[in-house]
Amino acid sequence: MTIVCLLSGCSQAQNPPTEKGDGLKEKNILIVYLTRTKNTKAIAQIIHKNVGGTLVELELQTPYPEDYKAIVAQVADENARGFLPPLKTKIDNIEQYDVVFVGFPTWGMQLPPPMKSFLKQYNLSGKTIIPFNTNAGYGIGSSFDTVKQSCPDSKILEGFSIKGGIERDGILFVMEGEKEKQAQTEVRKWLQKIGLLK
Repeated sequence: MTIVCLLSGCSQAQNPPTEKGDGLKEKNILIVYLTRTKNTKAIAQIIHKNVGGTLVELELQTPYPEDYKAIVAQVADENARGFLPPLKTKIDNIEQYDVVFVGFPTWGMQLPPPMKSFLKQYNLSGKTIIPFNTNAGYGIGSSFDTVKQSCPDSKILEGFSIKGGIERDGILFVMEGEKEKQAQTEVRKWLQKIGLLK
């Protein structure tokens, strides 16, 4: 089951509604995302198109292997040991941002280790944190809860989750054509719901 679910998630956000981001439209926005099959990147770009801000992709000092089974095994080991992989990405001026979107795929029904590294490395106290997720249809697992636990002094808004590819089955990038249009509509509805749509 671990192998089946490692890079998986679900199509609906499963966290209860939280506070709206009223008054955040004029704030400085950072959109940080982790992507493997580019589906999370596509959602990050849709968010960026609607709210502006700075778009940053998380990269590791030592990239994960390309082979699916190899990354499944490595991530399972990292989660078991609580290992936080060192990031190549550096954000020198994190203090200037008021709102931080954090985007990631669901891996092993958990928050991916690189995103855990980001949340540990940077002080996000007092900021508004907004998670977003792509997955293979199994659920967000504990990922949104982990974001909340990692940012105890931040305001966490309702997250967004959408089904992406299923890497295990060789279905990789899917955010194109009708799927992309659907994603654009769903993201806009979510951003409007949390009070961040321009």
